This record gives sequence, C-alpha cells and structure tokens, in this order.
Amino acid sequence: MKLSPALVLSALEPEDRKQLVASLDPHTSSVLAHYWPFWSRPNQRMPQGDWVYWLVLAGRGFGKTRMGAETVREWAQSYRYVNLIGATAGDVRDIMVEGESGILACCTEGERPYYKKSEAKLEWPNGAVTLCFSADEPERLRGKQHEKLWADELASWQYAAAWDQAKFGLRLGDRPQAIVTTTPKPKLVITDLMKDTKCVVTRGSSYENRENLAKNFFDEIVQKYEGTRLGRQELYAEILTDAPGALWTRDSIRHLALSGAPTMRRVVVGLDPPASSEERSNEAGIVAMGIGTDDRGYVLEDASGIMTPKEWATKSIAVLKRWGGYGNDGRINVQQLGTIVAEINQGGEMVETVIKSVDANVPVKKVRANKGKWLRAEPVSALYEQGKVDHLGNFEQLEDQMCSYVQDIDRKNDGSPDRLDALVWAATELFPSIAMKPVQLKKREMKVR
Repeated sequence: MKLSPALVLSALEPEDRKQLVASLDPHTSSVLAHYWPFWSRPNQRMPQGDWVYWLVLAGRGFGKTRMGAETVREWAQSYRYVNLIGATAGDVRDIMVEGESGILACCTEGERPYYKKSEAKLEWPNGAVTLCFSADEPERLRGKQHEKLWADELASWQYAAAWDQAKFGLRLGDRPQAIVTTTPKPKLVITDLMKDTKCVVTRGSSYENRENLAKNFFDEIVQKYEGTRLGRQELYAEILTDAPGALWTRDSIRHLALSGAPTMRRVVVGLDPPASSEERSNEAGIVAMGIGTDDRGYVLEDASGIMTPKEWATKSIAVLKRWGGYGNDGRINVQQLGTIVAEINQGGEMVETVIKSVDANVPVKKVRANKGKWLRAEPVSALYEQGKVDHLGNFEQLEDQMCSYVQDIDRKNDGSPDRLDALVWAATELFPSIAMKPVQLKKREMKVR
C-alpha cells in the first residue's frame, strides 16, 4: 500500500520533524509551517462520522485554539458561511482571529482572509465569509445562520442563551456542524453537550503539547498547580463537580442578567488585601455586592487579582465608583452611597491609609476577623441556600473558590480563598444580622453531583 506524503511526515518523531524543517529552503519551510497534517497530533484532527458537534475539552496549552482555527480554515475551502463566536468581542479578535494560533496566523498568504474589523467579518479569497460574534451579546445572535461554526471557551460564556441562539442558527447547508473548544467547567451547557448523541468529544491534557510550550509555562504554571483541584481542571481537563463538604454547591448559585436587577438600596465593595504584592503572593479579593429594594443580595463584580497595594486601592475605588452610586454609568440605580469594607488583619491601619492616599474622600469601613474564615462564611452560604443572593454575571473564579471551599482546605496547594473572603465581608456588611448568631447548616451528603 502506498502511503501519502502527509502520513509519512506526520509519523516522524518531534525531533526528526524539527531537523527536517531546518534542512528545507525558506519557501518550502514556509509551506510546511502551515501544513496542519504535519504538525497536528492524531487527536487534534477532525473526527470522522456523522456528528454535529465536536467538543474539544482540553487543558491549557493543549492546542485548542489552533484546532479551531485549522478547522475553520478547512471548512472555508468548501462552505460559504463559517462563523465564529467567542466569549467576548475582544476574545474573538485577539485570540480566534489575530492570535498566535488564530486564523490569520494559520493561513498561507494566498488563502488568508481579509479581516474587516469594523464589520467583525472575514472575507476569504474564494468568496467564503466568516462573521464574528460575541457571546456576551446573545440577542445579536438571534436570527443569524451558520453552515459551520467555531465556538471558543463555551464554558466561560456569560449567558447560556448565547449557546441556545448559536444552535438555532446552525441550519444552513447540507451538513451544519460546530467545533467547540473549551477548558472544562462544571457547567450545565457542557455536561448537556457531552450527553448529546450528535456530539463527538475529544479530551486532552496540557502535557501532550509540552514540546511546543515555553519552558517557564511548566516551571511556573504547571508545577504550581500540579496536584491541586484547579490543576486537575486547567491542566488535565477534568470536569470537577462540587467538592464534598464544600459550603457552596453549583446549584445554590443563581445567575441573572444585569437587566433584571432591581434598584439597590446600597452597594459595598468587599476588600481582602494580601499580605504581599509579590508575583506568587495571594490575590487581593475585591467583590462588589448590593442589597436590593427587594431585600435580596446581588453580586455585581469580581475584580480580584494579584496587585500592589496602590493597584488594589485604585481598583477598589474604581469598582465602588462604578457601582456604588457615585455617578456610576447607569447600569443600576442606587439609593445610598456605598463604601469599601476592608479587612485589616493583614495590613492594619495601612490598608485605609493606602486607599486614602489614592482618594481621600472615599469612605472606608475597617473590619477585623475575630473568627475563622469557615465560621464567617457559613452564614453567607446559608443566604445562598435560602435563595437570597443572585449573581448578576458569570464570576467563574469566585464561584470556583466558593464551590471548592472545604473546612480542611490546603491553602499551600489550593491557594487562599481571597475572592470568597471579599464576598463574605461584603455580604456580612449588607446583611448584618447573619453576623450576630451562628447558622446551623444541614450536613451535606458526601457525593458527587
């Protein structure tokens, strides 16, 4: 049997491939650089069979973006409408289209589409068209039609309605199909898709693409998260369900669109400052939360991250002014001016001093923890169990901390739940009665949902 050149080349060992490329003349080397069968691993190639959805659940650095871009590139040779949907407009532009592994980088000069940024559209030399959509605007997807579709980071989409509209639009041509590339999250949209009989699932870990990743990715990221719950999700692409014994479950966290928010009586910003601003230190927890005229709590924003003292002070003030009634942009109505609620266990009086150095007029309430995180968090989780708190958006990292927070958490490996702590301070300020008496929670069953 005569083997095709593509099969022969793809069968070479990685080191042999590099040597082969190095021996070629510039033109041939450039052509080969864009030849996906040569570079792709078997589980990165489009599956055979009668499928509608190809779900790629893989760890960071696996090559999901390249897979999506190469699939679009192949489809555009034969189909008229091959569209894109990303989590945000910026993600579509910066990752799917213009990224290092995006569509423009994958195509040779002769086949590369013309990117009309102002129209969010790619025009291919053969007449094919790729329309670019953002999942954070699900209404704009209504009525749009696709022959083929690439949906990136579906697990991070803020609104489930965006995927519903995408599926409704997958109705053109003789064989509508979609490739979905995402790092897994325990979201209903992902688990439902995996159960779909029309879906083919490809799994993969970060380690499979190690030869093409920067050394410091493994030195800094992989080693840091190896063996942790976050590492199992981000590196090995496991879908982690609720941690047995955690104070929160996914089912207890309700999401609403911002348009459904009532007038807020008051908005506060919970601030849990870190003890250090070094790169590997804990995050500064910054969470905005309001209490509505309906006496319910609403989480508005999670702006947490690793920052210097001046950076977390500036960020906290900006979040307060955005949501707390200080001439905010009109997304919500607020009756009473808000405040920053800052824990001072770590930095003492310095915390208020840093905030005031940025804006002396910002109100700050200093709070000090006189009991452990678990005891402070219990009554807040009870509010969620009672259905008294909604999230006006999809706050993935905050919710991951909430649903993995167990009493014997290993902070060395799993990190400090600083986002959660900021949420707890904000909720305790808005619902002061929960801090006055302990709340007895029902013992959760030790089972995987």
